[in-house]
Amino acid sequence: MAEITAALVKDLRERTGAGMMECKKALVEANGDLAEAEVVLRKHGIASAGKKAFRATKQGLIGSYIHHGGQLGVMVEVNCESDFVARTEDFQELVHDIAMHIAAADPRFIRKEDVTGDVIEKEKDIQRARAVLEGKPEKMVDKIVEGRMSKFYEEICLLEQPFVKEATLTVGQLVKTKIAKLGENISVSRFIRFKVGDVAAMEAGNENPAVAE
Repeated sequence: MAEITAALVKDLRERTGAGMMECKKALVEANGDLAEAEVVLRKHGIASAGKKAFRATKQGLIGSYIHHGGQLGVMVEVNCESDFVARTEDFQELVHDIAMHIAAADPRFIRKEDVTGDVIEKEKDIQRARAVLEGKPEKMVDKIVEGRMSKFYEEICLLEQPFVKEATLTVGQLVKTKIAKLGENISVSRFIRFKVGDVAAMEAGNENPAVAE
């Protein structure tokens, strides 16, 4: 039997959005063949999220999370296709988990595409200067900056962040597993994070693409 490496599992998860254990089981069943493992997941209805990605999401819930002590709170709107799914325990749990994650991880944007050009250019300038100061070869600087920007997106974009309850899964992958399970497209449309005394952060949030209509 072929060795099921962590890299294989990661690759399959990125392709399908399925959970780590589902991917590992599928790879075992497919003897390490990625394409066949994807077929296995589809047979079980786990890897169908991508087909639903462009379907309209006009139902959903506004969820909230207040951290212990009442010093930190989050409101988030998560959308789905039907009121029926919005009322399910699975969907409500997802909304709560995303709100809790936002409280813990403090993302600035929902997805990479939402990051504004000025933020991107500022970070690139910082990383380019850092690479030069570290004495990196000039021909390698652009590639180094690109790699560090990927890490930057993981830090500031909700869907790119490792999920606080299971760090091997990003929030985006968590959403995809719920899409596959519930059979409807699901999207995070906006959020706002409040912290007692942090007036500047709250005002910035009102202009943040992550909380805009």
